[in-house]
Amino acid sequence: MFIRLAIVTAMCIMMALATSSLAAADPESGPVPVTDDAAPLPPDGAVPSEAPSIYHAPDGWTLTVGASGETQLPVPPLTTAVSSREYLVGATFTGSVRGPGNSDVIGGTFEVGYQVGCTVTFDRIKLLGEAGIGASGSTLGGLVPTGVAFPIRGSMEVALKPGEVLNVPVDKKAFKGKDTQITVRNIHVKLDGCVGQSFLRSYAVLTSSTDTTDDIASYYGLTKIV
Repeated sequence: MFIRLAIVTAMCIMMALATSSLAAADPESGPVPVTDDAAPLPPDGAVPSEAPSIYHAPDGWTLTVGASGETQLPVPPLTTAVSSREYLVGATFTGSVRGPGNSDVIGGTFEVGYQVGCTVTFDRIKLLGEAGIGASGSTLGGLVPTGVAFPIRGSMEVALKPGEVLNVPVDKKAFKGKDTQITVRNIHVKLDGCVGQSFLRSYAVLTSSTDTTDDIASYYGLTKIV
């Protein structure tokens, strides 16, 4: 009897110790609290950017043009026409000039914008009609008709032409030195007369100037199809 009591007592002590150890190892259970370090959600219409464009100019300078934080979101056009396309766009474009050039850089220009393309566009709409005069109804005394009709037969001709690409400049600035940046947000880009698929991509053109030369490098973003 004494031995059985001692065994039960020992088992109770071991269970108590195990429970306390688990409690110490995992003091609390439940959902992990959200901290300010949580990664923010990407903005609506976020698209990846292409790798920066790097150009090694003959005069020794290296031009780099790139973009980041690009967004391209299709939105309903204000015209509500099925042949119109409209996008809400944004990005940060950067340009820099580095290297042991042969002459001093005095500045340059930086232009950013978007290229919009369409597979098929309207050329013109032409109405084709034919009108005439005809008698209708019974005749009066067998000689004069009691009614006159003006029949109109017509059709519509829609002329289409191959698609085109439009450059839509958003901003162009002159700068001094070797670095420049343009940020655009919530800019509307619109295309009319498009009856096929439409395409959109960003672009940036950096022109670096010295007393004797101009070096030009361009960046083109990924093409989005809508």
